Amino acid sequence: MDSMDNREELMRRDVLLVATAAASLLAGQSFSPYFDPVFILLKPFVAGTLIATPLVMLYLTSLFISLMTLLIAGVPVALYERARGISGSNSVSIGIWFGLTMLLSLPALFGMFGSG
Repeated sequence: MDSMDNREELMRRDVLLVATAAASLLAGQSFSPYFDPVFILLKPFVAGTLIATPLVMLYLTSLFISLMTLLIAGVPVALYERARGISGSNSVSIGIWFGLTMLLSLPALFGMFGSG
């Protein structure tokens, strides 16, 4: 029975990780209110390079916003794990990470539906 509990815990963690990644990808879409300001701020850093083409800049901006969403949402989770003395992530900490990622993705979700 112990192996079945371990499988359920691993499955729960995997589902939460995939949902967290999906939420961060939602935050990086072009309808996000963060997209245009980040695009404008990134443009001087890639000007004059091979990746300064418009299509690559769109992908780079989307990827940058998605990664920053994951990083910013992960800081409180790391503090939680440190305070609790947890050596590895469990389903509670990944659930917190998912919740914070969804919270950061709310403006993009509202932008997707045209409100806000």
